[in-house]
Amino acid sequence: MVRYDQGLCQRVSLSEHTGQDMSQLFELIPVLIFFLVYQWTDMVLATLALMTAMAVQTLWSWLTTRKLERFRLLALALVMVFGSATVLTRNALFIQWKPTIFQWIMGMVFLGSHFVAGGKVLIRRLLESKVSLPDDVWIRLNLGWVVFFLVSGGLNLYVAWGFSEEIWVKFKLFGLMGMTFIFVLLQGIYMARHMSEE
Repeated sequence: MVRYDQGLCQRVSLSEHTGQDMSQLFELIPVLIFFLVYQWTDMVLATLALMTAMAVQTLWSWLTTRKLERFRLLALALVMVFGSATVLTRNALFIQWKPTIFQWIMGMVFLGSHFVAGGKVLIRRLLESKVSLPDDVWIRLNLGWVVFFLVSGGLNLYVAWGFSEEIWVKFKLFGLMGMTFIFVLLQGIYMARHMSEE
């Protein structure tokens, strides 16, 4: 079965191994804590809970693996910066921007990989040790991630600005996570169809 590298968004895996599945569930803990705390309190306390949970999660990852992926560090840095702004100003808009900034940075990184390192796209560098695919398939997969990141980032802003704070919190957990899971699943199916072409 096609498996996605844990560093890729660190959210959803198509793994058939229980251990890696548990690791992916571990990645969802900060968002779940944010959602639950918000249900009982307010955005400021929920943001503080998110910041604390992500810091503890990152420390735990370092203590158990002795390595930290750049995507995790980027997510932590953005949560700390935008979360602090939300806590200090009591303005939810800052933390609402965080998913969009993260998604758009990821989109630019994936797009930029077409023009550096000899044009070996990022999705290929992440997965080619596990999957063999034709060059054009790797390029389409990578461009798919670029589009996904740009669209999901824009959709996050649309929900943040166009709907209530409560709806955005639900969208952050169920909407963005659901979109990511479906997209990864579709990419996995697409990859499986082309694995025999190489």
